[in-house]
Amino acid sequence: MSISKNFDFKVEEDVGIITIDVPDAPMNTWTEDGIKEFGELVGELEKRDDLKGVILISGKSNNFHAGANLNMLQAMKNRKDVLDGLDLFHSAFNKMESFKFPVIAAINGHCLGGGLELALACTARIAKESPTTIIGLPECLVGVFPGGGGTQRLPRLIGYNAVDLILRGKTLPAAKALEAGIIDRVVGADADILEEAKKFLDEIVSKKVELKRPTQDLSQIDDIAEMARQGVLKVTRGREIPGPMLAIKAIKDGVKVSFKEGIEIEKNCFADVVLSDQAKGGINTFFLKIMSDKPRSMMSKGFEPKPLRKAAVLGFGTMGRGIIVEMLRRMQVPVIVKDIPEALEPGKAALRKILDGMAQRKRLKVPVDDLMNLLIVTSEYIDDFKDVDIVVEAVFEDPKVKAEVYKELCEIVPEDCILASNTSSIPITQLAKDVKNPERFVGTHFFSPVWRMELLEIIRGEKTSQETVDNALNFAAAIRKRPIVCRDNPGFVVNAMLFPYFTTSLDLIGKGVPIEKVDKAMTSFGMPVGPIRLIDEVGIDVPYKAMKSMGVTPPEVLKNVVEAGRYGVKKSGKGFFLVDGSVDPEVLPLIPAKEKKDMTEEEIQDLLFTEMLKIAKELLDHKIVDDPRAVDIGMVWGTGFPPDKGGPLKWADLTGVSERLFGKKFYQD
Repeated sequence: MSISKNFDFKVEEDVGIITIDVPDAPMNTWTEDGIKEFGELVGELEKRDDLKGVILISGKSNNFHAGANLNMLQAMKNRKDVLDGLDLFHSAFNKMESFKFPVIAAINGHCLGGGLELALACTARIAKESPTTIIGLPECLVGVFPGGGGTQRLPRLIGYNAVDLILRGKTLPAAKALEAGIIDRVVGADADILEEAKKFLDEIVSKKVELKRPTQDLSQIDDIAEMARQGVLKVTRGREIPGPMLAIKAIKDGVKVSFKEGIEIEKNCFADVVLSDQAKGGINTFFLKIMSDKPRSMMSKGFEPKPLRKAAVLGFGTMGRGIIVEMLRRMQVPVIVKDIPEALEPGKAALRKILDGMAQRKRLKVPVDDLMNLLIVTSEYIDDFKDVDIVVEAVFEDPKVKAEVYKELCEIVPEDCILASNTSSIPITQLAKDVKNPERFVGTHFFSPVWRMELLEIIRGEKTSQETVDNALNFAAAIRKRPIVCRDNPGFVVNAMLFPYFTTSLDLIGKGVPIEKVDKAMTSFGMPVGPIRLIDEVGIDVPYKAMKSMGVTPPEVLKNVVEAGRYGVKKSGKGFFLVDGSVDPEVLPLIPAKEKKDMTEEEIQDLLFTEMLKIAKELLDHKIVDDPRAVDIGMVWGTGFPPDKGGPLKWADLTGVSERLFGKKFYQD
């Protein structure tokens, strides 16, 4: 047999065993070399008539095969190369399906994407029951869709359920995959998967077992596809994103014709998708997720974090409660909360309500009462503060109030206690002036609602030590947040990007562009809500106060609305909108526009997007952040920037806007 880096082949008692083991990689994935080597291997096996069967197994303990290498997909730029690569892939699978003997996929660990497509091309599949065994086609979650026959083999195998599995990127444990008909046999976690696969092979060869392969009735595929299409459009708020839309087309059109013709349809749809900007954006978002999933990997090499055995939160308001929820349910350590006496009981009641809701949705691993028993509420600096490891301040956004709090706090907490402020706009360096040992002081800007929002901005003041930043990253890991680290800056990262987005939007309506048109332009772009509605929801007075504190003159529209006591429909009952979501007619006289201004959606999008990019360029030029990925992580997980666009900076690179504006890309390929 030929020598291969990614595959080992040997024969044991007339059974060929192919061991997949991509060198120097934690997971098996398809690379250009791997696809070529596999094709050569099956080409040689196609000639064999001395084997009883072949077993495909992984050389890695917790991973059968994770599918295509995303770097390879992201690098694809030429349609011919994509189609040629797919032809190699399908040629190998077709040869394997034509073997004179059965092929068994022995699955241990992750079997995903192109790994499952490999398994689907086998005669049968056996899987080990294990927490690491998950099976599915998750490609739509990263902006592409199964291009190795998944849209054709899976529907033919299990019927209409394949549509939902593919579009939602659902993964199943071994038992559920067996129930769905994807897997033919499941063995226990302690079983030897290779020996069990050999037994299964013997049963198939001797015809002791008959594989269940009923012909699926797919005659209603047009109706199912249309239902699926409407479901996708609901999730994407009407945007036709190439990945799921072309996945539906490949399934719908492909299952009506022969398998060979269906594969050709899938190939062409896949080429359209993988070369799209949305696919490359979606893959970038996946990489951003992987990068920020493990905050401890961002700490200084060799750093030993301070143990977090006890925590405290100052302020029992909306943000304070959210931070406490995360400390209690994630860290499960004693948490002291201090506020004025009249805030304590309402705070506890609100906290319990949040936790009860999580318990009902099975989001808690321990009973609510056990978590509430870890809570210590007080209106004074009691002795319990003497051994806290971290304090997060979430009091009123007023430097004078915070200064008083820090002076009192520093008198009782240990000198090595980490002190963090949840401020959204006040400079950390300014606040640090009132902190004893300011090197242990850091900004930790949470986003609301804290228990739902993954992002955490960690802000380094002028005197914040690297040790404190590393400890803050450890804290982020402990409460399972996705952190970005930045230097002190007005608005830090996310709010710095949002301020010009807000002010330009307000300027537009002040010049006569209808509120509805501004918002619609940005929801069409992919933002979850338009900028004016977002201002209304967070509280119209919030950006107004933040701009004032930063020395920025608020737009006239914002000033007029706030001075009229309209802080947002949720906050004060009055804002830009009514409860039903329509624009409140009473707000229109507060907008100084004398006549309506006509702008297209594209012009609005380009203007607002450009204003954000100018700030991003400043953040990088001034070393507020060291990496464009920090900005994109902040915007995707802090504002809901559409994941299929990969973040504003990646999208600017993909669409050529960064080179048009600044003469170079943000990401250096």
